[in-house]
Amino acid sequence: MIKARVTVTLKNGVLDPQGKAIEGALGALGFDGIGQIRQGKVFDLQIESTDKAKAEEDLKAMCEKLLANTVIENYSISFA
Repeated sequence: MIKARVTVTLKNGVLDPQGKAIEGALGALGFDGIGQIRQGKVFDLQIESTDKAKAEEDLKAMCEKLLANTVIENYSISFA
C-alpha cells in the first residue's frame, strides 16, 4: 500500500478571495502582521499498489482530470 498526499494551490497571479477573507478574519481576531494568505486543498490517498512509479502516474492523471483545475491551480504530489 502506498500513501500519498496531493496539495493543490492557486497559481501565482490568480485572485484568492477566500485567502483574503481569512486574512481579514485573522486581523479581526487580533492577529496582526499577517498577509498574503493563499488557501488550497490537500488530498490524502491510499493506493492499493506497491509500484510507486505507476502510483505517481495515476496520481498525476487524477490531478489533471479531477483534483485540480490546471488552468488556475498547481498541484504537487508527495509520498509518506
